[in-house]
Amino acid sequence: MTHTAAAELLRFAGRLADESRRLLIRAAGQSVPIDTKADNSFVTATDRAIEIRLRELITRTYPEHGILGEEFGRHQLDADIVWVLDPIDGTAPFIAGIPVYGTLIGVSRGGRPWLGVLDYPATADRWVGENGVFATHNGVPIRTRTGGGLGRALCTCSNPDFLAPQEHSEFARVRDRVRYTLYGASSYAFAMLASGRTDLAIDSGLKAYDVFAPAAVIGGAGGVMTQWSGAPLDLDTGPLILAAGDPLLHKEVTMLLA
Repeated sequence: MTHTAAAELLRFAGRLADESRRLLIRAAGQSVPIDTKADNSFVTATDRAIEIRLRELITRTYPEHGILGEEFGRHQLDADIVWVLDPIDGTAPFIAGIPVYGTLIGVSRGGRPWLGVLDYPATADRWVGENGVFATHNGVPIRTRTGGGLGRALCTCSNPDFLAPQEHSEFARVRDRVRYTLYGASSYAFAMLASGRTDLAIDSGLKAYDVFAPAAVIGGAGGVMTQWSGAPLDLDTGPLILAAGDPLLHKEVTMLLA
């Protein structure tokens, strides 16, 4: 794919993010019905409405592309280009009015993270990136933080309750060595890692739609996101995810999580 093709798709992804932001801002001031899915996670009518709208726009503009979305599943995943959508990442914070919720719009190429947009309407923040090429925050170039070492690392975990019982000991091996661990920021923590504000993100309970857009942005900013084992992300990825701003730190942590 050429730079022109990537730029075109990112412009369209920005249009999708504008549309989701409009719908989220409108819904944020309203009381929305809440359902509980089979995995005990929350879903609202707003989650569904945003994904329906984004899928409609993608299908109309790029009918040959695939789509993987949290609420409505898989479509043409054998396509080379697949849109990977999380209409509201952080539905629980959205319900609670905590402003770390947003929409994740990823584009995969050959089953790997390629392009990403992370949009957070409550704070008017948007991160955009192309894996291995560039990343920006509100249009300003960003880079991850490197060279600090594990003992000085600031780590995040979206929710330790998502860790399976056997995963707690592996997580503790890292948590007990870093400078500090913060919890509860959902994918906003990935954006902070890309911006060089944190160093590590260790999570469980995630799927491709939670991580493909952040992986592209983090990769564009100089960092790396993989499975705990160090294996690359793919469209069946989950649930164990590790991101680091410094590739050397990432390698060290994969050894602790093994």
